[in-house]
Formats: sequence, structure tokens, C-alpha cells
Amino acid sequence: MAFEPPQRLVRALGETAPGGDDWLEKLPEAARQAASLRELTVERVQVPGGRSSLVVLVRRSDGTPAVLKLAPPRCRPEAERAALAHWGGKGAVQLLDEPVVEGVLLLERLHPDVSVRSLPEAKALLEAAGTLRRLWVEPPGEYPFETVAERTGRQAEAMRASAGAEVAPLVDAASAAREELLAAPPERRLLHGTFRQSKVLAGERMPWLAVGPDPVVGECAFDLARLVRDRVEDLIASPSGAATTRRRIKRLAESLDVDQERLRGWTLFRAVESGARALRVGRPKDAELLLEFAGWL
Repeated sequence: MAFEPPQRLVRALGETAPGGDDWLEKLPEAARQAASLRELTVERVQVPGGRSSLVVLVRRSDGTPAVLKLAPPRCRPEAERAALAHWGGKGAVQLLDEPVVEGVLLLERLHPDVSVRSLPEAKALLEAAGTLRRLWVEPPGEYPFETVAERTGRQAEAMRASAGAEVAPLVDAASAAREELLAAPPERRLLHGTFRQSKVLAGERMPWLAVGPDPVVGECAFDLARLVRDRVEDLIASPSGAATTRRRIKRLAESLDVDQERLRGWTLFRAVESGARALRVGRPKDAELLLEFAGWL
């Protein structure tokens, strides 16, 4: 079988690939070797797939369905492995990995085409929030994860370096919010890191399970902030989008016992950072949506 990476993955990794990176070129052979090593029967490559990894639907030697996932080092697959191992299937997809090969994960098969995003908005937010709550646990004593301060520090530096005059006020506001939030974080938990509705898939052993973490250690409001702007295109298109966003922040904060102002602050930072990054890599339409959303906060 040809393990050709989906175009969505090629485009996304192409935006961030450092010079000389040949991971995509080597990917088909790496996938063949990973499947052979584990004696897996390959069904198909998941399309359109994700933006940071190749996902292949497979069956193990005993016929059990599974997922083979390959990701480049810059997408931190070993941190994902460590987080999934620590969660042990509670709220997240189960790690089946054996043998351990860097950059390759063998995971339990969920329903890849059924996410909570398929539910009506209010129900989707409720189910996603309930899943996220189960992931917020104490991190292991020694861990390979970034902290929120470290990750957002890198992001803030890149954001300020590339921001033009038209987005400078939002960048300044986001940077100020970050500094204030980091001054006194209320807790230290293992976080999903990139949580949104499309990261919650239907499963067999539990109705909904999270996939695709980019784990980080910090306060819960940081994790919840990305969920606030889910379906941002619908929010922007709605005449009541700003009011809906404020209600969403209040509802999510109350349902998960998170401080509302801290959630608003991290939502602002993450929206501006994503908007500035979209501008930087040549996605002006995405940037416009994100920065307009950030302006409501």
C-alpha cells in the first residue's frame, strides 16, 4: 500500500518546516517499516487526517482494530506518548505501543469520523468540557512536558517579532494578559494543550475520548481557552457572536470551576497568537477571523 501523506498534512507541515527537513519524504517508508515491525494489516490512511501526523487505520495480528500514528520530532510525539501513558486511557485514547519506536504511536481505534463537533453546539460543548475535566490530573514527578510559561514565552516572542502595526494593539493586550496570568497561576495540572471539539472522538469503552494532545503543564484555564473559540467561523458570521462568546466563557468557567477572568485572558492570548501565526504563514482569512474574535475579548 502507498502511504502517501494527505494534502492537509503536507500543507500544514510545510508552513513550519525548517530548512532541510525531509521527514515528509521519508514518511512512506517509515510507515511501511512501522507496520511491518508490529505485524499490522493496513486498512487505509485516514483522510483528510490531521495537521501534524500521519494516521493509518490498521489491525493487529489478532484482528484488533488500532491506529498507527507517525509524527515529526518538532510535533513532540514523545511528549504525547508520555501524556497518554500517564492518563492510562482515562478520558483519552489508550496507548497500545509495543515496541516503542521514536515518533511512532500505536493507539486504540476510535471512530475517526465521529467527533463531538457533529453534535448540536450546546451538547458538543458540554461533552467536550466533561472529557477535558478528566484529563486535568497531577503531572508525573518527572515529565518531558513544556510548561505554559515556556510555551507561551516562545509564542509571545514570535508574535511580537512578526506583528505589523495593524495588529500591534492586540499583540500588546495579549502579551500584557499573559504576564498578568503567569504572575500567580492557581494550579499545576497536566493539560491536553490543543483541546477542541474535533479532538474528541466517539469510542467503544467510553462515549467520548480525547486524541492528539500536545501536552503542557500549567493552569486549567489555558487548556479551556482553545475550546472557547470553537466554530469561530459561525461566531463571526452571527450578529450576536460577541455576546455568545461572553456567555460561552461564563458557562464554561462555571461548569469547570475555572476563574472567568483568567479564562478570558488566556482566550485572548491564544486567539491573538493563532491569528498572528496565521498571518505569518500566509493564511489571511484565518487570521482575520481569529483577530476579529480576539477584538471581542
